Amino acid sequence: MKAIISDIHGNLEALEAVLKDIKSQGIDEIYCLGDIIGYGPNPRECVDRVMSTRVCLLGNHDQGALFDPEGFNPGAERAIFWTRDQLEKGDPSGNKRRWDFLGELPRSHREDKFLFVHGSARNPLNEYVFPEDVYNQRKMERIFALVEQYCFQGHTHVPGVFTETLKFFRPEDVDFQYEFGAEKALVNVGSVGQPRNGDWRSQYVVLDDNGAGTTRVTFRRVEYDVDQTVQKIYAIADLDNFLGDRLRDGR
Repeated sequence: MKAIISDIHGNLEALEAVLKDIKSQGIDEIYCLGDIIGYGPNPRECVDRVMSTRVCLLGNHDQGALFDPEGFNPGAERAIFWTRDQLEKGDPSGNKRRWDFLGELPRSHREDKFLFVHGSARNPLNEYVFPEDVYNQRKMERIFALVEQYCFQGHTHVPGVFTETLKFFRPEDVDFQYEFGAEKALVNVGSVGQPRNGDWRSQYVVLDDNGAGTTRVTFRRVEYDVDQTVQKIYAIADLDNFLGDRLRDGR
């Protein structure tokens, strides 16, 4: 069994709650699909926590901190510059270790029939695949053509399953568990630190591939001390209050 997390965005309270939930299930293999930092108030601590994951990928916010941010809205850009500052001042040895870790992150990872990316199989770093894209047949066909069987992704912060027959299933539609068949599928694992599907709880998935012909994914939701994170954001002038407000609403 593997836990697959994504889009932590510097939200330490959410990450620690998710790691605790993962541990409670006896799972010790964690895959992170990127965006460890950006938006949230604890970038250093979150980077430190994910260093021990089995696989960790580069997200667009991680890249934005490493290089010059491009394509971000003003609030997200300010958060990136603040995040970069946090990773540069104080704790020289720790920050060097964090920068080295971020700078070596791959953009994708293949493992048997599974592909892991942050954005999409076509553009692992930056392409969004939204639920409404099932109506964009050309886009989806081009993405599925690059997927051998199953792909796990994040980036939109909206969990669910896309099928090759151009259907999208929210976790609620499948009772929070989806069993893979012969049909190709894309799984958005949701966001640990900033969900955007109307549910404030942290979100991630558990992949159960028992090798006996049954492969399923379970969508998990975990409560955390959201008010503590919000108050931290409010206390930082360079982080817009909206970044805290949206956490309470899952938007």
